[in-house]
Amino acid sequence: VVSTQSTGPEVQSYRSHNSTFSTYAPRTFSEKYSSSLQPLEQNMVLTSKQKDELHKAILDYLQSAGFKDSYSSFQRESGAQAADASSVGLLEKKWTSVLRLQKKVQELEEKVTQLESETGNRRKAPTTDCLPRTPEKSVLKGHRNNITAVRFHPVYTQLASSSEDATIKIWDYESGEFERTLKGHTNAIQDVAWDKSGKLLASCSADLTIKLWETSTWDCSKTLYGHEHNVSGVIFLPSGDFLASCSRDATIKIWETSTGYCMKTLKGHDDWVRKIAVNNSGNKLK
Repeated sequence: VVSTQSTGPEVQSYRSHNSTFSTYAPRTFSEKYSSSLQPLEQNMVLTSKQKDELHKAILDYLQSAGFKDSYSSFQRESGAQAADASSVGLLEKKWTSVLRLQKKVQELEEKVTQLESETGNRRKAPTTDCLPRTPEKSVLKGHRNNITAVRFHPVYTQLASSSEDATIKIWDYESGEFERTLKGHTNAIQDVAWDKSGKLLASCSADLTIKLWETSTWDCSKTLYGHEHNVSGVIFLPSGDFLASCSRDATIKIWETSTGYCMKTLKGHDDWVRKIAVNNSGNKLK
């Protein structure tokens, strides 16, 4: 059973019996850095050394540009000494640096605007249906031992839960009502999975078997044997014609769902393969 806890407008926390997961709503660039991006038009106080360097750089520029009267007037009013070697071309270098920085700032501002626009578009998507909110809609009770997996039906408002009590329970998650219990395994059920049509439900167990359940009748149509240890995970390939399973015997097996025949055994791991996943095209397992 998973509960949710609101911890503020930016954080949602999800708690299970042994861990906590938090998601954070990303702030915009301007929100995050508004405190540090202060206006640059504030009065800047130069030290005596900086003023002296600036005056010398201005004198060097006026002299090199041939502004003799301005040079004499500025030197007289500022009281600055004649420019030395360190001041030659300094004003031009500073000015070109400012131009380069302005261009860079403009490019960064355009990128920030683009990123804010993109994240803003995502934030416009409705979030009420995407993340759980307290209080919980339903609390489903009925298993007599730890729950190992919960899977939503791909079409209907049903979900299947498996447990170490060796049963699978089917629930209507809209109403929160219990519908039925599937029995057949003789040990803890480790995982369950629906095919893409929702007509087949697969379950795997520590009793070394995999069972296929027809959802039209909720009868077990096939029991698959082949693993030599605890079967820890099952997943249907996207076509629905094949099922992959993994086990503590360090193997992955591919099964044909129509016949229950094991098509292939994949070996390579040295220890327990606990879970498997398949890509959308069905040509890669991991």
